[in-house]
Amino acid sequence: MEHLSEIAAKLRQAGIPMVCREKLSAHTSFQVGGPAAMFCEPQNKKQLAAVLQLCREMNIRHYLLGKGTNILFADEGFDGVVIHIGAVFGHIECHNRMITAQAGAPLAKVCIAAVNEGLSGLEFAYGIPGCVGGAVYMNAGAYGGEIKDVLSSVTFLDENGVERTLSADQLELGYRTSAFEHNDWCILAATFHLKEEDNGLIRERMSDYAHRRIEKQPLDMPSAGSTFKRPQGAYAGALIDQCGLRGYRIGGAQVSEKHCGFIVNAGGATCADILCLADTVCEIVSETTGFQLEKEVRVVR
Repeated sequence: MEHLSEIAAKLRQAGIPMVCREKLSAHTSFQVGGPAAMFCEPQNKKQLAAVLQLCREMNIRHYLLGKGTNILFADEGFDGVVIHIGAVFGHIECHNRMITAQAGAPLAKVCIAAVNEGLSGLEFAYGIPGCVGGAVYMNAGAYGGEIKDVLSSVTFLDENGVERTLSADQLELGYRTSAFEHNDWCILAATFHLKEEDNGLIRERMSDYAHRRIEKQPLDMPSAGSTFKRPQGAYAGALIDQCGLRGYRIGGAQVSEKHCGFIVNAGGATCADILCLADTVCEIVSETTGFQLEKEVRVVR
C-alpha cells in the first residue's frame, strides 16, 4: 500500500496501537477474510480522529470495523487501514428513560443495561450479535423491531473530523440502511429513548427472543446472520427452502440446514465460496419463484 510505512510511523509516534498484515478472519463472525495492510485500534476519541485525519490527508482507504458480524472481507484482504472500534468505545450510560451507548458497546450489553433499569424497547435487539455502531449504520432489526424505532440521536465525526449530533429523523433510516452508508462519517455514540416497564416482563420477552434464536438459527456455525434481505411479500429463507437448496454447498460455504436464510462457513470456506453460493442461490430463487434476493451482508473488497 502506498504510504504504508509513512502512516505506520505516524501512528507509532502518536502511540496508536497498530499492526501490519493482520488476518481479518480473526475479526469477523464468518471467520473469513485475508489480511489488512494495516490494522489499528485507537484507544480514545482523540486517537480515532487522528487516524481518520491521516487516512484522509494521505488518500488511504480505510474501513471502520466493530464486531465484524455483518461483514465479508475478500480473500485478498483489504489494501488500506482497518480501524477497529473495540471495547474501549463501549461505555453505556442510563439517564431519565434514555440510554447512551458508545459505538463499540455490544448490543446485548445495552439490552441488559436497559432491563436492569426497567426500560423497555430494545428487547428485539437482544441476541443481535453486533455492536451499537454497526446496528445504527445498518438500522438493524429483528422480530418486528428496528433500531430506528427507539433511536433518539447519534453523535459522530463527520468527513472533516468535526463532532456532530443528529436526531434520528435526520439520518435517513430505512430497511437495513442509514445516512452513514452514504457518508464518510464515524459513529461515536447513540442515544435511545425507551419506556419504563416491569423488568420481569422485559426479561420474559428477551428470554423468548433468545430461545427462538437458539431454536431456529445456526448459532453454532460461523456466519454473518441473515445473508439476504427480506424481499417484499416473502421471506428469503422460505424461498430458498422452496427451491430445494437447504444444505446446498459450494466449497466450504453451505446454505444452513437449520435456517435457509443463513449461509454458514461449514469448514474452510473462502469469501469466493460464500459469494459464489450466494449468487447461485439468488439466481435459482429468481428463476424458480420470480423473487429477487439481495445480499444483506456487507462485502468489502
